[in-house]
Amino acid sequence: MSTPHNNAPLGAFGKTVLMPGDPLRAKFIAETFLENPQLVNNVRGVQGYTGTYKGVKVSVMASGMGIPSIGIYSYELYNVYGVENIIRVGSAGALRAELELGSVVAGMGASTNSNFINQYELGGTFAPICSYELLAAAVESAKELGVKMPVGNLYSSDTFYDDAGRNARFAKMGCLAVEMEAAGLYCNAAYLGKRALAICSISDNLVTGVELSPEDRQTTFTNMMKIALEVAVKMEK
Repeated sequence: MSTPHNNAPLGAFGKTVLMPGDPLRAKFIAETFLENPQLVNNVRGVQGYTGTYKGVKVSVMASGMGIPSIGIYSYELYNVYGVENIIRVGSAGALRAELELGSVVAGMGASTNSNFINQYELGGTFAPICSYELLAAAVESAKELGVKMPVGNLYSSDTFYDDAGRNARFAKMGCLAVEMEAAGLYCNAAYLGKRALAICSISDNLVTGVELSPEDRQTTFTNMMKIALEVAVKMEK
């Protein structure tokens, strides 16, 4: 059984899927960290791999950019392929000056300017939050790896170019960083009774103006990848 966006057979994905936005980052994670990685999906070039890490079956698949895109791929992984945990491993723009390039943050919550939530017709404001189980495992893994990982609120924006100045207003409300996917992932997980977490590496700092190159964004975010892989192992125990 496949979907319009995923031609992998049932059983091809592990219980936990790491989900970067960039297909090249998915390829990098699979080839760098997984044993015997196999390409299980490549529809539209959105690469999905499955292998093992410390003896645990783990998958990694790209989400594309934005809430609509991760909304499709995560929904299908949860609802069709039986995936239980999706850990977004992506890039984010720091909204605080002290967050250095390449540092790691975890999204306990994900504020958003997206209308994705309106589909549920809740008649109020839903607050997308992560799975506490995944977050606790990530915090423990970060400590074991010696990685400092602030935990807080992310801002999932539908707009990459912030001409309206919303980034600054969300920063004023305490958001650590801005990215484009976490809120949609958290909504799908909540709706389907699954688990989700976003762990992001800082690719640029919107306060200081410094940024990483596209090449560095693809290959140097290894701390967040290691944390996510250790979470996958913990969730098997």
